[in-house]
Amino acid sequence: MKINIEINGEIFEADIENSSTGKAFLDLLPMELEMNELNGNEKYFYLDESLPDNPYSPNTIEKGDIMLFGSSCLVIFYENFNTSYSYTRIGKINNANNLDTILGNNDATVTFSK
Repeated sequence: MKINIEINGEIFEADIENSSTGKAFLDLLPMELEMNELNGNEKYFYLDESLPDNPYSPNTIEKGDIMLFGSSCLVIFYENFNTSYSYTRIGKINNANNLDTILGNNDATVTFSK
């Protein structure tokens, strides 16, 4: 399933996983979130409800990954890096080349829609 993600007036398309986590995330849409900055590589937001999780250690995070940390923390990554943390994959932003520039180093308002 493809969705749109709007950040600071820029629209990105993302593919959502065909999984219980992906389907539960889609059920929340549309939604607008004020996502917080963390570590110069990600934006996060704690959802009001838990989603089904199936964590694994990806070893490498890629720019554009949309992940679930724990069962309720939605994360968008805008840099590539190695990690030892475990996440549940929600989806991936397509054509995320300028995602780091658009998200910047501050909190960001992010709108997810079908």
